[in-house]
Formats: sequence, C-alpha cells, structure tokens
Amino acid sequence: MNKNSSNKMALAPNTSNKRETVCIFGTGDFGRALGHKMIQSGYPVVFGSRSAQTSSLIPKDAEVLSHAEAAQKAAIIIIAIQRQHYNFLTPLAEILHGKVLVDVSNNLKINQYPESNAEYLAQLVPSAKVVKAFNTVSAWALQSGTLDASRQVFVCGDDMEAKQMVMDIVRALGLTPLDKGSLLAAQEIENYPLQLFPMWKFPILLSLGLTTFFFFYCLIRDIIYPYVYENKDFSFFLAISIPNRICPILALILLALVYLPGVLAAIIQLYRGTKYRRFPDWLDKWMLCRKQLGLVALAFASLHVLYTLVIPIRSFVRWRISGRIVSQVLNNKTEPLNTTNAWLSDSYLALGILGFFLFVLLGITSMPSVSNNVNWREFRFVQSKLGYLTLILCTAHTLVYGGNQFLSPSSYRWYLPNAYMLSLMVPCIVLVVKFVLIFPCLDKPLTQIRQGWERKPQYSEQSNYIINKSAV
Repeated sequence: MNKNSSNKMALAPNTSNKRETVCIFGTGDFGRALGHKMIQSGYPVVFGSRSAQTSSLIPKDAEVLSHAEAAQKAAIIIIAIQRQHYNFLTPLAEILHGKVLVDVSNNLKINQYPESNAEYLAQLVPSAKVVKAFNTVSAWALQSGTLDASRQVFVCGDDMEAKQMVMDIVRALGLTPLDKGSLLAAQEIENYPLQLFPMWKFPILLSLGLTTFFFFYCLIRDIIYPYVYENKDFSFFLAISIPNRICPILALILLALVYLPGVLAAIIQLYRGTKYRRFPDWLDKWMLCRKQLGLVALAFASLHVLYTLVIPIRSFVRWRISGRIVSQVLNNKTEPLNTTNAWLSDSYLALGILGFFLFVLLGITSMPSVSNNVNWREFRFVQSKLGYLTLILCTAHTLVYGGNQFLSPSSYRWYLPNAYMLSLMVPCIVLVVKFVLIFPCLDKPLTQIRQGWERKPQYSEQSNYIINKSAV
C-alpha cells in the first residue's frame, strides 16, 4: 500500500524547482551518455545495474545501485538495455507497479519481432506505464550536445500523464519531442532509425537505371559504330564525352519527372471530379520523393557544368582546333563567320546558364533552413512557377543544341537517334500537357475541385442524409 501511494505521489506534477530523480537501467554507452546529459540538465540520476560497483565511466554525480534499489528511488525508469535482457524485469513487477518505463531500444532489422519492443515491455510489466522515446537519438548526439544531430525525439505511449512527463524531460535536455500517439506507433518509431534513405531509394535506383541505359546507348552509337564502319577508335570518349552526354540527359529527364506526377494528379482529379479520393499508391510515393528527384537532377546538372568547363583543355579538342587552323593555312583560306551558328551557339549557352541558375535556386529553396523562412505562397511560387520556367529553359537549351539534326539521316546510326533526342520526350510531354491544363476551360474546374467542389458529391449527399435522418 505504501509503495503504491509513493508511486502515485511521484507521478504528480513537480511544482518545486528541484527536478525529480530519474533511474536508468543499464550502464552502456547510451545509458551513460543520457545520464550525463540529464545531470547537466539538473536531474538527479541513479543507475540500476547488475553490479553496484561504481566505474570511472559512470558520471561522478550519479549513484549506482542494484535494479531493485534504484527503481524504488524514482518514478521514471529508462530501460537502456536490449530486448533480449528484459526478462530480469519480471521479478521486479511489484516494485515497478505504477512506474513510468521509458523504452529506448532499437532492433537490428526492420520488423524483427511481431510486436515492438515497447509493447513487449508492456506485456512483461503490465502494471507499469510504458512510453517509447529517445531511440532516434544516439549516444554521440547526446555527448556532442545535439548541436550536429537531429533534435527531434519521437514519443508514444498509452498513458497521457506518463507521456507528458517524458516529453518534459525531452524538452529539458534541449531536444524537441514529437507526440506520435499511442503505443501502437512504437514499431514505426523503432523502424525509423533502421531505414536507409527511405525517400532516396526510388530516385537513386531510377538514376542508376537510366545511367546504365544511356551509357550503353552512347557506347553503341559513339564508340562501337565508328569503330565498325569507319575504323576509328574513340574509346577515350568514355572518360569525358560520354559522361558529359549522360549527365545533362539525366538532369533534364529527372527534372521533368519532378513535375510529371503533378500533371498526372491534375488529370486524375479532373476525371474524378473530386479531391476527396486518394491517388494510387504509386503516384503518392512518386509525389513524396519529388524533392529527392530534383536534388539528384541538380547533381547531374552540376556535373555537366564541370565536364563542360574542361572541354577546352582536352587533348582531342585542341588537336581538332589546331588541325582546322593548319588546314586553313595550307589552303590559304579563312572561313567566314557564320552568324547563324554564332546566334545558335550563344543562345544555347545563354539558355543553359539561365536554366542552371534557376536550377540552383530551386535546390537552395528546398533546403529546410530556407524553406522554413518563406511562407507557402512564396515556396509554391519558386517550386512551381520558377520550376516550370527552369524546365522550359533546359528543354530549349537542348532543342537549340541539336534541333537541326532531327531530320538529318547521319544522326541515326543503326537507326538509333542521338541520346539527347530521347531526353526531350518526357519534358516535352510534361510541358505540352501543362500548357493544355492552363486553358480556362480546364483550369477553372480544376481550381474549384482543389477548393472542395465536387462534380458528383455522392459522399456529401449521403452524409447529409444520415445527419438529417438522425436529427429527426
């Protein structure tokens, strides 16, 4: 009876300036780092360990006791041990009655167990109040003052009061708690640290696939074909020429793929006549990784700029220029300036420079430190309006580069067009469909749909009928 009453008193809000004692089960790296951080924040800390002997690694202001003795001194107990060692808590069930147990563990694999570690802990000690927290913070982050790491801590639990107490500790440590709801969210929180760039998987795999395809495509057209039919060895193109073809192609295609799902979503909404139905899963996932697609596209565009800057110092280019000069000297003939080609060359370069400038601007505004300082309208203007302008400029840059070769038979080696011609397919489709969608006959109903209007409000009529019937 006394134990239960003392636990209830410990769970009451602490109105004094002195912070409540926190118990930590486990003296490993994370437990010691968390204890040290708590002591710095003004919390009395007691460690529960199999060995009650004080080690030089334990913070000097902390007390080390047995598990049973340490548990009796605190209302909040942080379980900083692995799941496979939880069984020792079962004999302590009476002492842990009404205590707040904070599970900080992670697994080695995603969904390694049928239930989360926190739910398993709640099953072992059903009389305790289990909260999941701190598993997304590393010992290194705690030791370095969390200045160079994420400050966000996911918290979940079934008891609101216990969860609030844990969130207060999180704030006191200089971290930001994020309430994820009940303990059912624990498995999602435990899987989060195990995910390796989840939003980057599709963009990276797509980029690798396109890179592989265009590499072999250019290899066939630009190296194998001249070797077979003209007996010329252009194998050195593998170093700079072919990468400088692949990079702009992928940059343009990936940039177009950033805006293609928005166009598809608009078509689907116009077809359905409502915005209250979910998009297909593949389109949802595609739209969620648009930022990553854009950043990968920017990386390829940057590589294209670097490869282009080294063109004048290439041995092959210097050899070709010197050969042309020698030919003019021997023939005593100077080639006149072709103003048409000069216009095309300067226009091609100008469009590329402007397109890359806006490309970089899009990348900068996608950074959290920048996007958090602009409102939604400003962010949408940059990412949508300037984004489409970037796509237009980059597409025009490619068209001016080789638009006159579309009808040239020499451009089709083994009936294969130049690779840049293939790169124009997706951006041209996106721009044409987007141009059609801005017509008033389509833009007006699309705007109304996105504001909540429905062409066939079946769900609204049904809900109104149920409401009116219940009122009667």
